This record gives sequence, C-alpha cells and structure tokens, in this order.
Amino acid sequence: MLIRYLGPLSIFLIFFISLNAQNPEAVPIPTQAQLNWQNAELAALISLDLHVFDNKNYNQKENRITPIEDYNIFNPQKYDTDQWIKSLKDAGFKIAIFTVSHETGFFFHQSNATPYNMKALKWREGKGDVLKDFKASCEKYGIIPGVYIGTRWNSFFGIHDFKIDGESEFAQNRQHYYNSMIEKIVEEIFVEYGDWGMVWFDGGAHGPEQGGPDVLSVFEKYQPNCLFYHNLQRADIRWGGSETGTVPYPSWGTFPYVSFGAGKSAKKEISENNFLLLKTGDPNGTFYMPAMSDAPLRGNVGHDWFWEPNSEQFIYPLDKLVEMYYHSVGHNTSLILGVTPNSDGLLPESDVARLLEFGGEINRRFSNPIQSASGTGKISNIKLLLKQKINQVVLMEDISKGERIRKFSLEGKTPNGWVTIFDGSCIGHKFIYRFDDLEVSEVQLKVSESKGDPNIKEFSIYWIDEK
Repeated sequence: MLIRYLGPLSIFLIFFISLNAQNPEAVPIPTQAQLNWQNAELAALISLDLHVFDNKNYNQKENRITPIEDYNIFNPQKYDTDQWIKSLKDAGFKIAIFTVSHETGFFFHQSNATPYNMKALKWREGKGDVLKDFKASCEKYGIIPGVYIGTRWNSFFGIHDFKIDGESEFAQNRQHYYNSMIEKIVEEIFVEYGDWGMVWFDGGAHGPEQGGPDVLSVFEKYQPNCLFYHNLQRADIRWGGSETGTVPYPSWGTFPYVSFGAGKSAKKEISENNFLLLKTGDPNGTFYMPAMSDAPLRGNVGHDWFWEPNSEQFIYPLDKLVEMYYHSVGHNTSLILGVTPNSDGLLPESDVARLLEFGGEINRRFSNPIQSASGTGKISNIKLLLKQKINQVVLMEDISKGERIRKFSLEGKTPNGWVTIFDGSCIGHKFIYRFDDLEVSEVQLKVSESKGDPNIKEFSIYWIDEK
C-alpha cells in the first residue's frame, strides 16, 4: 500500500537514494521534463484574472477575500492568443504558462465541475475557452505550454490559504465540496486539453493530509511526463527565494528535501536566512530540483503581475532585464517573466516592444562566440590563432548525466603568462561569467573536483560590447 500511495516518481526517488548510498559518485539525474525546462531558459507566466477588466489597481489582499461583483466585466474586444504567443516566440521564449485560475476563483476554460467558468459569460455566448486557445497558439508557434492552477485562494468559494474558515459541519461540508470540485477541474484540464509541459499550483497544493484536494495523484495518472510544481510531497523545480528574477552564485540544481513547502509549511532550514537554501541549493542534495527565478515584467519599482491602467512606467528597462538574465540563466536557473494581457485581450504594445528588445539583446550577445569547445575530462582548452580580447565565458555541463563538477578554475594565457580569470564551483546547465577585457591566446578550463568524469557540453568565449 505504501508503494502504491507514493506514486511512480517517489518510487524512483527511493531507488535513487538506495543507489546513491552504494555509489558515492552518483548524482541526481533530471527527468526529461526537467531537462526541457532548463534547456528552455526563458519562460513567460501569462497572468489573467477578472480584475484585469475592472479598471482599478490590483489589490491582492482585497482580491483574496472579496468576490468580483460582476464576472461579465470580462469582455476583451481584441482578444488574440496568437498575438500573446507570437510576441513571446519572437523574443526567444520557449515556454508559456497560462493562469487558468487565480485568486478570484474564476476558471478560463469550459468546465463541468465549477459553475464559475467561461460558460457563465455573455462573452462569445458562453462558448469561449481561453485555455484551449492558449494551448492551440502554443502548438502553432512551437512553444511548450504550461498551466497555472490557483487552488490556494478562491474568493468566490471563500477559500483562504487552502481552507474554508471554521470547523463547523457546514465548513467541513463546504471544504469537501471544494476539494472534490478542484480534483474534477484538474482532471478536466489534464484529460481534455492534452499534454502539458509543466503544471504550476499557486503557492503549493496542499493534499488530503493537510485537508486539501488530492491533485498529485490526478497529475501522476494523467500527466506522467509533465513537470510538477508543487506540493509538500513533490516539487520538480523550486522557487528561487525571491521575485527579483535573480539568484546568487552558486545556485545548485540539487536540493536536500523532496519539496520545499509554502509559507508556514516550509521547513525552518528552508525559510531561515531569507530562504537562502532555496536560492543556493545544495551540491550534496539527494533530489534534482533546479531553481527558477521569477519576476513580473512590470516590476520596476512597482510589482504588477496583472495588467493595470497607466502602469507602463513599471516595465523593466532593458539594462535591468539583461542583468536579470545574467543572474538567472547565467546562474543555472530558468528566468520566468510575468506578462499580462490588457483589458482589450492583447499584450500591450509597450510590453511586446520591450520583450523583443530584450530577446534581441540576448541574441546579439551570445549568438556568435569567438570559439567553443566541448568534451569529457578534467581539462578543456581553447587555443586561438591570434591573441584576442575576451570579456565573457559561458560554461555548460551535460546535465542529462547530472551536475558533476564541484570545483573549477578558468585561466587565460596573456602576453605576461597565465592568469586566473575565475575560481568557481557550480556550472550546472549554464554559468556565465563577465570580466574586464583580457587579451589571450588560449583559455583553459580546469576541473579540480567532480563526482565522476566532468561532461562539458559547451565552453565558449566571447568579447561583448557592453555599449
């Protein structure tokens, strides 16, 4: 019974722990879904909820406890999911995640499990389906689709932090109804809308042990090849400890716990020191669980995950987005930027322009290395025919074999001899290092400590005009 309850991934993890005890050189190996996630590097969270259409500034505290007066305020006249996804594709994003529900409790799909869904709208005579349109647009433009399902807050049903308030029979009956409803909704999304690249449960998804719906077993039954984020029993990626779009260096892709909790449910070892463990990970962690770095595009001074009128000034400038990239993708995490359609149903022109500018700048910087190398072993060399200025290095491990490297150094051969460029620890999926211009004829990567043979997927040198 225990094996059946744990599910297929948990059985694999038990097997891995046992194997690791027998082989000290073993390291956690990512699943294909985790590899897809890290290889994507750039993901977008498309945030939509009914309050986008009320022409008021977003108030999270109020929205969590106050039902929307009239759900028919949803009436976008220029609605176009192709515009959303093409804008992201053109900017270099590989994954898009849509909020099928958020704090109001309204579901943007055709549901038979909840009355609070698109069937209730006057818009398109109740036949609209944003989730279906979003998924079709992702498939059209070759973007990996993800779905964000909010279960922790639901102002329509009176759910606050997963629970109905109180312990009365009425409250218990309402809780049972809500839990059953969510399980049916999740099954609808997993069965009727095809395969997903990742599923994101907002703030975690408390299971039956905590009095919540059992979404994990529904997930494992219908979406076994998908990325799960997250509950107390499982997390395939971890939050990076802030909503700044950055993590410090190093940020290991491995973690010592099977999950990391949410709010008060987080272990003390995880929450202390301002969630430092979430940011850094643990090189000796038993579980492969890479960090994500998330931030709203309209997060410069403000912090707008949802569209609000007259808030274009909060769009991050290009230089800050580039810095974010270096301290997320360049620190072995994915970067999730929050974007949001406006009340017309389109990504605003100003946001689209900044995304395109950002993607173009990243492409300008990293599409043409001076020279690259790859291979297995403790030493990798790049030799140049002529001395040349460099100021950036990109390193990538073949993480399909796990994160093996523990210590390394980068050295450059200058007219005055060899100099140390950087002494580091974590490489993982990608590590980017910037430094002052250095004229070299050769660059060497030396791995001084690793678990098993190092596997270098990419070792590239650049000279980039920082403008």
